[in-house]
Amino acid sequence: MIAIIDYDAGNLKSVEKALAYLGEEAVVTRDRESLLKADRVILPGVGNFGDAMEKLQHYQLVDVIKEIAKSGTPLLGICLGLQLLFERSDECDGVDGLSILEGEILRIPDCEGLKIPHMGWNSLAISPESRLFKGIPDGSYVYFVHSYYLKAKHEADVAASTFYSTLIHAAVEKGNIFACQFHPEKSGDVGLAILKNFAAL
Repeated sequence: MIAIIDYDAGNLKSVEKALAYLGEEAVVTRDRESLLKADRVILPGVGNFGDAMEKLQHYQLVDVIKEIAKSGTPLLGICLGLQLLFERSDECDGVDGLSILEGEILRIPDCEGLKIPHMGWNSLAISPESRLFKGIPDGSYVYFVHSYYLKAKHEADVAASTFYSTLIHAAVEKGNIFACQFHPEKSGDVGLAILKNFAAL
């Protein structure tokens, strides 16, 4: 069973629908015991970094997520969910992230001819060792919606990257922790293949 963490984050239903399409049993919950018992856990999210951290604290989910990360249960962050796994974000100075992975979230630099937020399809340069992207061709396109991007501290954690005004670490994996800045649930067959890989871990 895959648990989707419910903290009023926005894109929960689309993630749940994508998993149902794949035939995976998924539950949207903020119940501590249900989350800790799940075979896999997804931290989705759209919106503001500071608001999201406030909601995670309000629902007493910060310690639960850290416990899941330490337990070895596969954990997947999506979009804002990726950003929350890191230490800090330019979006909200002084607000600490979950600090499960090392790195920071920076604003995408202004660039003539490019719109921010970055909305649309971009191709990925995929690490050949990645478990999340197993069987997915290098250069595959996925769907992004974001104004802030990850700069991971450790290159070894980067599973895929893209370029939009700057080099963007588009996906990471370290041990049982996985995350995508893009939306696999909105990325067609490629995105479904990524979710299927996660479900099979």
